[in-house]
Amino acid sequence: MIRLFTALEIPDEAAEKLARLQQGLEGARWIERGDLHITLRFIGDVAENIASDIDAALAEIPVAPFEVELEGVGEFGGARPNALWAGVRMSEPLRVLQGRHESAMRRVGLKPETRKFHPHVTVARLGRAAPEDVGRYIAANNLFAAPRFTVGRFTLFSARGGTGGGPYVAERRYPEDEWPENLRDGDG
Repeated sequence: MIRLFTALEIPDEAAEKLARLQQGLEGARWIERGDLHITLRFIGDVAENIASDIDAALAEIPVAPFEVELEGVGEFGGARPNALWAGVRMSEPLRVLQGRHESAMRRVGLKPETRKFHPHVTVARLGRAAPEDVGRYIAANNLFAAPRFTVGRFTLFSARGGTGGGPYVAERRYPEDEWPENLRDGDG
């Protein structure tokens, strides 16, 4: 079994801005800079043969470059916050791309995602953070914004089982990076 999800990677300039958010909240478990991403579709634990079908379905999804904007902060969990996030401004290209991911996963035979798509970048897990401290943190950082960036591809990631997932491994990028033929099979 392998745990998979699809996401947009965060470029260095935006990741640097996000990293500056990662302080000032006791009990927060900050996400490593290299693991910051915008989830498009959580796939979950699947058998290796299903992973091959997923890869084939994802390879068919067209991606036209579009801009992404990060703004604001918030939490998931309500009265018992469990994750702190930076918001991602919804755009039509982002909505379309996420919808294509959902459709592709249904064609592979996965169950539909039941949660509404809420684009975000998780910046911390909050297992031990006090709810009142989380509220103060959000109030102090609610004007967060990062420079717009352009995305032109998405990534299939694997994650270890359990809570928090990271470190994440980029299994494949779509469209696939162009590599010299002799390096594709790892023999160069």
